[in-house]
Amino acid sequence: MFGKKTVVDMITRSAENEADRRSFLRSAGLAGMGVVGGATVLGAASTAAAAPTGGPSDGAVLNFALNLEYLEAEFYSYAVFGCGLDSSLTDGKGTRGGVTGGRRVPFKSPAIRQYAREIANDEIDHVRFLRSALGSAKVARPKIDIQGSFTAAARAAGLIKANQTFDPYQNENNFLLAAFIFEDVGVTAYKGAAPLISNKTYLEAAAGILAVEAYHAAIVRTNLYAKGLVEATRRISDARDSLDGASDLDQGIRRRGRANLVPTDRNGIAFSRSAAQVLNVVYLTPTQATKGGFFPAGVNGEIRQSGANG
Repeated sequence: MFGKKTVVDMITRSAENEADRRSFLRSAGLAGMGVVGGATVLGAASTAAAAPTGGPSDGAVLNFALNLEYLEAEFYSYAVFGCGLDSSLTDGKGTRGGVTGGRRVPFKSPAIRQYAREIANDEIDHVRFLRSALGSAKVARPKIDIQGSFTAAARAAGLIKANQTFDPYQNENNFLLAAFIFEDVGVTAYKGAAPLISNKTYLEAAAGILAVEAYHAAIVRTNLYAKGLVEATRRISDARDSLDGASDLDQGIRRRGRANLVPTDRNGIAFSRSAAQVLNVVYLTPTQATKGGFFPAGVNGEIRQSGANG
């Protein structure tokens, strides 16, 4: 059982403002605790909130992750089930946006259909979990483009010509290439966010989601390799590298003539992206921006600006 101070600290770090902290405390049943007193507990949370943290709150970090989970969940849900998230999973702070594009993929391989279904359910569960963890501090689903954004990404990677379009739902090969864009970015995003999370409970949860995203990425990379789509993934990897800065960290599924299903450094460690670098990729721009690409109106929450890499 957590001690009272631990619970207060957890709630304080999970909320983005004082109103949310008070709401969290009330919902946790702490406001009326006889031995501490509601005013004392609320005062402790307020004092902790006033202390400088030197970085974004845990709530801000988790909300940033929630934006990415909305994107992944919508893409996979449409690809597998032919529909997006239930409206009950899309409300929250900020402007709730609609979803452009998306439809069921005509999978030919029963195995890949099953993989896709499992990933879709995992991503929907991630949305549910983060929304529950954030409570009243959760952000709404922002406006999402899962159609034209893929064409822009494919053109940037040189997969198609300037006058062509890329349909991620046309077949399972296109679906896997589209998934390759998301899953690798998700892994690097969670790893990059880990040092920013102060609360150990939420850090453990984020680590659990990171592990799942890594499993997803491995499934996608393995199937792309088996299908011989090495050159296409190299182009996508190079395109991501061109967006997130001067460093050459991103890796395709073949390296030095060998399979490269697990992208790591010389120590066997996966690399990280900062939130700004992640936004460079999903906004499809190497410059500083607050919207674009898969998020035409930007993400919701405190962390929403990409870096200036161009």
